[in-house]
Amino acid sequence: MKIHIVKIGGHLINDQKILNDVLKNFCKLQGYKVLIHGGGRKADFILNKMGISKNIVQGRRITDKETLDIVVMTYAGIINKNIVAILQSNHCNALGLCGADGNSIQSYLRNNININYGYVGDINKQSINTHFIKFLLNQKIIPVFCSITHNGIGDLLNTNADTIASYIAISLAKEKNNEINLHFCFEKQGVLRDLHNPKSYFQRINFHSFQEMKKNHTIKNGMIPKLENAFFALKNGVSQVSIGLPNHYLNDMNNNTILCL
Repeated sequence: MKIHIVKIGGHLINDQKILNDVLKNFCKLQGYKVLIHGGGRKADFILNKMGISKNIVQGRRITDKETLDIVVMTYAGIINKNIVAILQSNHCNALGLCGADGNSIQSYLRNNININYGYVGDINKQSINTHFIKFLLNQKIIPVFCSITHNGIGDLLNTNADTIASYIAISLAKEKNNEINLHFCFEKQGVLRDLHNPKSYFQRINFHSFQEMKKNHTIKNGMIPKLENAFFALKNGVSQVSIGLPNHYLNDMNNNTILCL
């Protein structure tokens, strides 16, 4: 069966009108679908209002206990439930989840000898409760995952939403006869050659080109882990991976970057 895995983030989540349009298009997608969302910009806004400085290293957030409380509140609460309510208004029966719900995504604390990321969770191919996700899809329920996971011993952990999207896509791709399309959606038309020119997106990127772009700094910051996750999914059985505007997964396949090996 065909399954769309859609990850949304960036400005798409911050602007309520844009978010309404994005989710309306998402509901028009035919077949089974799963939605994953981030929300870092909204979390940054709330952290700033509370006088807490954000700390980003190599495109990834350092999450101390105080920051964890804010991102759980923001991702699993404000953003997740707002998205579910909009989907319901468009007659899409959705269920908002973090990784602890239904033991859907179990992670482990990131272990990095050079950087202490704090309460940040990493996942692997065994982390995804594929049976639970399939059960929801078979019940015509759309799972909506935020980027909060759990470690099985009572701790919630902040986990990269792009990573979650990739591993969910990979886990479902293992099932026989599944065609998995993974879409990373944000406010740009795709991966840009020039950050100051929104029309300068790559129509296609292969893995070799990606490695070269990292070396010459054509891409940097958060786009690097996004593309790493995207290529990882493509190498592990996902049928198609694209990055771009949210309207591209309907009919306009020009507004995106397609990844290829």
